[in-house]
Amino acid sequence: MAFPEPKPRPPELPQKRLKTLDCGQGAVRAVRFNVDGNYCLTCGSDKTLKLWNPLRGTLLRTYSGHGYEVLDAAGSFDNSSLCSGGGDKAVVLWDVASGQVVRKFRGHAGKVNTVQFNEEATVILSGSIDSSIRCWDCRSRRPEPVQTLDEARDGVSSVKVSDHEVLAGSVDGRMRRYDLRMGQLFSDYVGSPITCTCFSRDGQCTLVSSLDSTLRLLDKDTGELLGEYKGHKNQEYKLDCCLSERDTHVVSCSEDGKVFFWDLVEGALALALPVGRGVVQSLAYHPTEPCLLTAMGGSVQCWREETYEAEDGAG
Repeated sequence: MAFPEPKPRPPELPQKRLKTLDCGQGAVRAVRFNVDGNYCLTCGSDKTLKLWNPLRGTLLRTYSGHGYEVLDAAGSFDNSSLCSGGGDKAVVLWDVASGQVVRKFRGHAGKVNTVQFNEEATVILSGSIDSSIRCWDCRSRRPEPVQTLDEARDGVSSVKVSDHEVLAGSVDGRMRRYDLRMGQLFSDYVGSPITCTCFSRDGQCTLVSSLDSTLRLLDKDTGELLGEYKGHKNQEYKLDCCLSERDTHVVSCSEDGKVFFWDLVEGALALALPVGRGVVQSLAYHPTEPCLLTAMGGSVQCWREETYEAEDGAG
C-alpha cells in the first residue's frame, strides 16, 4: 500500500530579527542576495558596493570604482562576477575574488536605476532614468551596447530577466515584457509610475508596484489582473517588491517603516513587519528559504522565521 504524501509545511514568514549589519557606506540604496542566497550585496551612497555573509554578519569585500552613489547590483549565476549601476551613469562589471573593475560601460545619459545579468552572465542589462535599457556584452571589448531597448517614454525603474524574457517597469506607467525567442513586445498599462516589477518564481505571473500605493499581480501571458494588494505606503520612493520563496505571499517595502506581507491568493494582509522609523528602502528575499533582508538608513536587517535556530557561529 502507498503511504500518503506528507503534508507540505505551511509557509512561515520571516519575522524574527537575527542580525543588523551596520554597513558603514552611507545610506544603503539597495540590498540583493546572490544566486544561492548565501551572500548579499549592499549598494551605498558613499560610492561603494559591499559583499557580506548576512547570517554571520561578516563583511567579505568592498568594491570601489563608482564615481557616485551605487543604486543597484547583481551577482552572476556562478558567483564569479558582479555588476552594478549608479548615479555616475556607469555600469560596472566586477571580478568578485579580486575586487577589481573588469569593465566600465558608459553610454547612459542619466543615472542607472537597475542592473541584471542574463542567465549565462554574458550580457548585463541596465535600465536608466534616460528611458532606455541597454544590453552590454561582458566578453566584447566594444564600448557600445549590443542592443538598446528604448520603447519606454520615461525613466526605467526596474528590469528583470528570465531565460528568454526581459521584464521592465517605467515611470511612464507601463510594464513591458520583451519575449526574446518570439521577438515580441507585450505592454501592460498600470497608469501610475512603476517602482518595481518581478516574475513569480513559477514564471506564470508578474508583480508590479507603483506610486499609487498598490501592488498588482498579473497573468504574464494574458495581462489579466489576478490580485491587488494595498495597505502599505509608496507615493514618492522607488521601493522593492517581490514574492516569497514559495510564491505564497506578496512582499513589499513601505515608506512607513514596515514590510508588508499579503496572502497571494486571498489578497489579505498577513503581516506588517515593523523594521524601524523611516523608509524601508530596499528588500531581498532568499531564493529557497524564509529569509528576508531589509535596508533602512545605513543598515541592513536580516530576518528569519520564528522557529529558526541559528547554527553554531552563524547567529
